Amino acid sequence: MRGTTGGARAVAALAALLTVGGCTAQAVDADGGPRGPVHIEVTGTAPATPAPSAPARSTPAPAASEDDKPSTAPAAPAPPPRVLWSPGDTGPGVRELQARLRQVAWLYDGPTGTYDDLTGQAVSGFQGKRGLPRTGETDTVTWQRLLDMTREPGQWELYLMGGQPADAPDPRCLSGRVLCISKSSRTMRWMIDGRTVSTLPVRFGSEYTPTREGEFQVYWKSRHHHSTLYDSPMPYAMFFSGGQAVHYSADFAARGYAGASHGCVNVRDEAAIAELFEEVRTGDKVVVHW
Repeated sequence: MRGTTGGARAVAALAALLTVGGCTAQAVDADGGPRGPVHIEVTGTAPATPAPSAPARSTPAPAASEDDKPSTAPAAPAPPPRVLWSPGDTGPGVRELQARLRQVAWLYDGPTGTYDDLTGQAVSGFQGKRGLPRTGETDTVTWQRLLDMTREPGQWELYLMGGQPADAPDPRCLSGRVLCISKSSRTMRWMIDGRTVSTLPVRFGSEYTPTREGEFQVYWKSRHHHSTLYDSPMPYAMFFSGGQAVHYSADFAARGYAGASHGCVNVRDEAAIAELFEEVRTGDKVVVHW
């Protein structure tokens, strides 16, 4: 019996092994001999292999409408620079232009208030140095570049060579024949009975040799005068107070208000002072005021 039981256990173990493996085994009888092939049904279910799914179909994006498309219209062109001043123009704007060109060492003459050949050449050079068209005319682009590089000129810079407007005449100048000289506006009016005949820019003495103020008279005229004290020419001199006189100054003509006299009233326009010298008489009044 024990042998039979052991054989049965062996058969059961083999059947269990085959059930797990899923194979066909050969059965044995109770005595251990073969009984012929036995088909063992496998009761376990193998995991199912999923069928391949169909590829996902992409949905095309909706076509962009005309409103969604970026605009391809060209941008409006920038307006061309506007010309502010050109050769032949005059006025305070031209004077400021010249003063600013002097600040950046492109102009050494003036300011005169007249857009002359030297001003045009200075503007052309300034433009070329900065990659701008060398037109010689001051347009809005050129002017802005110059403004960015300079400061606002003072009154003395604007009228470095004269030409500033004269202020109101002193009340003492409103009667008779008078050389009416203003230190504040640096001008001299030649007046007859309250009427201004001509106006000239003038220069005065320094703080160490100031031009005296007050009311005087022309006491001596000397057409070709030469100063023995300073060894310098004083043509068309009209003396009014000691050694101080109204006269032509070549230094004033060359340097403008960058210099000063030794107390005299300097005139830079030689032709104008020569004409005035002929009109002024000994004994005519001279008023020097602020």
